[in-house]
Amino acid sequence: MYTSYIGKKFLKIYNEKMNTEISAEEFFDRIFFNLFFNDERHLIHVSNSPFFQKPKDEDVKKYGSKALAQYNNLKVAMTCDEPNMSIFVGYAAKDVAGTTSGQISDMQTSIDTDEMYASWIGEALAIGVSGGFAMLLDEPDILWQLFCGWEYYRKYLNQTPNVKDKQIETWNGHWLSHWCRKFYNDLTPYKGFHIVPTESMGNLAIPTKPWLEIIMALSKKYPNKVITAYSYNLSQTNTTLGFINLYLPEVHSLFDFRDKLFFDGKQSILSDEEIESFNTNYTFKSACKLGVIGLKAIEPDKLRQYFPIGSMPYAQGKEYKFNNEESYINYELYKIWIIAMINKTELLELATAVAKALIEFERTAEKGKTVYSNLSKEVRKSNKIEVFGQKLKEIMEYESSDNEVFRKAFVEVYYLPKDSFPLFMTLIDFEYTYWKSKN
Repeated sequence: MYTSYIGKKFLKIYNEKMNTEISAEEFFDRIFFNLFFNDERHLIHVSNSPFFQKPKDEDVKKYGSKALAQYNNLKVAMTCDEPNMSIFVGYAAKDVAGTTSGQISDMQTSIDTDEMYASWIGEALAIGVSGGFAMLLDEPDILWQLFCGWEYYRKYLNQTPNVKDKQIETWNGHWLSHWCRKFYNDLTPYKGFHIVPTESMGNLAIPTKPWLEIIMALSKKYPNKVITAYSYNLSQTNTTLGFINLYLPEVHSLFDFRDKLFFDGKQSILSDEEIESFNTNYTFKSACKLGVIGLKAIEPDKLRQYFPIGSMPYAQGKEYKFNNEESYINYELYKIWIIAMINKTELLELATAVAKALIEFERTAEKGKTVYSNLSKEVRKSNKIEVFGQKLKEIMEYESSDNEVFRKAFVEVYYLPKDSFPLFMTLIDFEYTYWKSKN
């Protein structure tokens, strides 16, 4: 199981840093058990594990505490039982009729107890994201920093007795985001860390980080790196999304294009927080189905409704409206994402020029006639390059003073990749609406 692989990978890092040679079982004995389970409130939940079951009263008396009795039951199960999800995290159910028994095979495999202990350690290094999924990242620095955050989760639970326990994966998401920030200091790691619990089923709980915030945080820490994530969910029916490459340079390009296009030397139109926290069109599961998580996967939510009708699935050709501060923020977000996707900053300037030229063209119409405004709209709502070219030609037949702008726009569009065309048209439409609202 990949949880075991990550657990073993972490142990190698731990032994190198601490100059030790301890096994997964020894790590569990010396560190993991005391931190995670030797308390009424646990840091992690493993379904049907001995820590989830009430031990016998005589065992509690024999071993001195409920936690120690449960731990002994785990040791016995690992030694005597066949590997199963209650003792080997991420594995199949013990019962072949169970909903998570699909991994069972008649092939003989050798799984020792150290492999099982390592799976617990690996799961404790998982990063929870919205949608009920988790990621395991095979990155030494990340694994070590998540481990460093465990002790602070224990302290946090001790200080907030009304907050739900057993949320280590969710905690890891918050801790990872915190570690990726510029202000993080290894000497004072807890400084600046803040969680606002939310109500869940009548109780307070640590909210799960949106998957975009995790990806954005990683892109700030590793702006030039592609990281592979193993994505999955362990529940009544385990789900594996598989290995997904996180194209962090693509994601980070939003910040790069923001600075190129809108930075005025003092402050940006959009803050980092505004870029990092927008809603996405794709859920985490849907994003993983794309095969990789890059710019395409973080398409802003509701942007597609402004694409020309018929240009791509779910495009609606709606008119953008500027009616509050949020609408201006979204306008800038949409522009940055589109330019990053097209990867050509000059096209923003051209889109603005075309938009202004269309506004000027409408002004030349005789009073009461709508031919010019209708033709302008047909240009902006073009869903194919051929339609765009034909409508521009019709405008140019009126001998517009901006014919050179229209010619240049058609040439640029002609050489654009096909999937970039609706993006450029939406950019023109946004600029048209923006400058029209200024007049």
